[in-house]
Amino acid sequence: MLMRYLSLVLVLMFSLAAFAQQAEPVAAEGADNYVLGPGDAIRIKIFGEPELDLDVQLTDSGTLNYPFLGTVKATGMTLKQLEQRIYDGLKGDYFVEPNVFVGMVQYRPFYIHGEVKKPGGYPYQPGMTIDQAVALAGGLTERASKEKIFVAREGDKANKLAADLNSKIRAGDTVTIEQRFF
Repeated sequence: MLMRYLSLVLVLMFSLAAFAQQAEPVAAEGADNYVLGPGDAIRIKIFGEPELDLDVQLTDSGTLNYPFLGTVKATGMTLKQLEQRIYDGLKGDYFVEPNVFVGMVQYRPFYIHGEVKKPGGYPYQPGMTIDQAVALAGGLTERASKEKIFVAREGDKANKLAADLNSKIRAGDTVTIEQRFF
């Protein structure tokens, strides 16, 4: 009986470990972990201070100009990290306890080219797959290969990653759909 109980516990532990490994990448792709970059449009609000509310698109260098703080580098930060940066900058010198909110207005686009009907740049949404990107681009052409799909990550365009229609993309990615050979 003890052996049966122990084997049941082991099976349950392995099942939970496998589930945790599968669930982890999904959590890593959430909006809380989205990293800001040039072209993202964000909204900054300070509760009770409407003159400090700001809707801004990050510059090519990934910065924004904010009252009292000057130039703030946002590239590489999450929304929560930028919120904390603004809070730290305003607290003490200008406000006792500022209530800061930073939210996303519009993500920077992704790009798709090659064998799609309407290549170009399109608005990104978190969790987007290549299949969804292809749908935005009008679908695949008759000569498109479903096996020769590549993704170049923003900031590392030289290294293309092999992908498939179910692969997730990120803001700023460039997706290439190549031709198939009959």
